[in-house]
Amino acid sequence: MPLKKVHRVSPSGKKSRSNNERSHRRKTRTTNKRRGKTIVIGLGLGAVSLVSAAVGAFLAVNFSVSSPLQQAKLSPEEAEVFSQEETVDAKTLKIPELSRPVNILVSGIKVLTSDLKDNPSSSPPEAGYLELVNSFEGLSDTMLLLRFDPQAGKLAVLSIPRDTRVDLDGHGIEKINRANEYGGPALTAATVSELLGGVSVDRYVRVNIQGIEKLIDALGGVTVNVPKDMKYNDFSQHLYIDLKKGRQHLDGDKAVQFLRFRYDAFGDISRVQRQQMLMRSLVEQSLKPATIVKIPKILSVIQSHIDTNLTVKELMALANFAANTERSDVNMMMLPGGFSGDGRSGISYWLPDSDRIDTMMTQHFALPSHQLETDEPYVSWEEQAHARAAKLNIYLQNSTDNSQAANLARETLAEAGYRRISFGYDQPDTLAETKIIAQSGDAEAAKQVRAVLGLGEVVVESTGVLGSDITIQIGEDWLQKTTVDSTSTIDTLREDTAY
Repeated sequence: MPLKKVHRVSPSGKKSRSNNERSHRRKTRTTNKRRGKTIVIGLGLGAVSLVSAAVGAFLAVNFSVSSPLQQAKLSPEEAEVFSQEETVDAKTLKIPELSRPVNILVSGIKVLTSDLKDNPSSSPPEAGYLELVNSFEGLSDTMLLLRFDPQAGKLAVLSIPRDTRVDLDGHGIEKINRANEYGGPALTAATVSELLGGVSVDRYVRVNIQGIEKLIDALGGVTVNVPKDMKYNDFSQHLYIDLKKGRQHLDGDKAVQFLRFRYDAFGDISRVQRQQMLMRSLVEQSLKPATIVKIPKILSVIQSHIDTNLTVKELMALANFAANTERSDVNMMMLPGGFSGDGRSGISYWLPDSDRIDTMMTQHFALPSHQLETDEPYVSWEEQAHARAAKLNIYLQNSTDNSQAANLARETLAEAGYRRISFGYDQPDTLAETKIIAQSGDAEAAKQVRAVLGLGEVVVESTGVLGSDITIQIGEDWLQKTTVDSTSTIDTLREDTAY
């Protein structure tokens, strides 16, 4: 049904009184809900602090806190790739705390029997079955650079697609997932640093697929929204993916299926988005007191399936920092770039966009910008905001049952100067709160959009629509803000969207 404006009667009229009463009740419910949510989050973070303390006590008793948890040996030259500077303030009878920002490279490794060198079982058996091996010497299936910043109180997570085109030292043009196979964590770290404009890599973590599965099982599984039916069989690896669309609780095996599936329109890029969805859910669901009893299983996984030059003391400090980081301060991004060719002929790469990488590193990894300063005249903040609005690509997804909600949001944004607005398929889950996703990592632009709409949760992650700068997933709070009656008529409350 087309939208119609509902004209208000005088302040003394019945309709205005009714609207005011409904508005007051909604605000009261919203306030109470927020208070309850704050209490739950506070209890969750307190519980995780307790978990961190328990982890610290257990590790301190069972391990040398100053020894790296390494399973691989680095040569002196390889060790020099990583920072030798102290990262932790060790305080007596207290959980260690980070003394400075720390950048950690995390690689998820997949190794098959056929990948092993000088191994009698490296040849495929007659049945053609290639078994997964508990090793760290293969291709990187997943690559993340994490920045723990105690000064800003933020955690940044950058996903680097495995097909990213790079120049590997001594090997020429390759996909970045080859770096670990050719030169282990040192070559991977050096390549990532060069790719990102010289950002330092302080420590590394390598975990294999079996470790991811066992870690998720140790945490009791994870609940995620599977965006579509996923079915794929690879008999050579005994990889059988069979997941149904919808929100569901996944054990370790099914979570790995969710992560490894890449047979859709955007291949590995869609897989990166799913990784971020699962990471976000796993972190949020782990903030529970029940996690304490799972510590022995978690530590067992760390001992057998993880290779890292982090010390136990550093691991304790990182856990303590993560436990006290609010959801809004966790920023998840993907390396800016684009596809090479159509992917049907020759080798398909993810081509890095150096200018956008420079901007992202400046905003989230404290790296000085490589872009040259210009002598352009001074431009006020208001003029800058208007210019940015005109250039942003915004994608609207409607999660409500009102088909006109996206149209009204587009009108509101257009009035504020946003020109590049599109929408297509709807968000499958009905959201109570509108979600404003800074798909390209620009948190300030997302906050500006929130100011225009007058509501919504801003998150920095790459789970929105590929190619957009901002993806807006419209929730039911947008309908509540705009007063919907029984005939789906919307009265826009303009005074609430002023900023």
